[in-house]
Amino acid sequence: MDPSELGRRPATDAEAKALASSLRLRILRMCLDEPMTNAQLAERLGRPPASVLHHVRTLTATGFLEALPVQEGPRGSRPVPYRATRKSWMLEDHRSSRPMIEAFLETTSDVGEEDLSVSRLGLRLDAAGHADLVRRLDEVLNEFAARSPDPHGRPWSVFVAIHPDPDRD
Repeated sequence: MDPSELGRRPATDAEAKALASSLRLRILRMCLDEPMTNAQLAERLGRPPASVLHHVRTLTATGFLEALPVQEGPRGSRPVPYRATRKSWMLEDHRSSRPMIEAFLETTSDVGEEDLSVSRLGLRLDAAGHADLVRRLDEVLNEFAARSPDPHGRPWSVFVAIHPDPDRD
C-alpha cells in the first residue's frame, strides 16, 4: 500500500531530526497512554531533568508531543504533563532505523525472557515477493494502530525488521 493512501506524508528535516534519537523515541512511547511530566520522564529514564527537557522541547516543537495544562505540584511547582500525538505514525519515513533499534534494545534490556518474543526468518524472495511481504506486514501494523487502545489492556510494543541478510550473501 502506498503511504500516501494512508494519509502519510514525508517528514520535514526538523521532524526527521527529532525522530533520529533513541531517547526521543522512548519518550514518545512513554507518553503514549498516560501524560508524563519532565520530572517523571527523567526519573524513569535515569537521566538528568535538564537533559530530558531538551528532548521534550524538541518533540513538542515538532508536534510529536503536546503540552497539557499545567498541574499544581509540591511546594508551588507547576509541572507540565506531555502526551504523544501519534504524529510519527503518519509520516512516510517514520521508521528511523538505527535509533529505533537502539530504543528497542534499551527498552527491552530488563524484560524477562518469558515476555520477550522474537522471531528471525531467513527467506529468498524476488522483488514481487518482497513487496508483498512488506505490504502485508504494513497492513497488519496499520490495522492495529487504528484500533482504539483498551484502557485495561496490558501495553505491548511490536518491533519488526526486514533487511537484506549480509550473512547469507
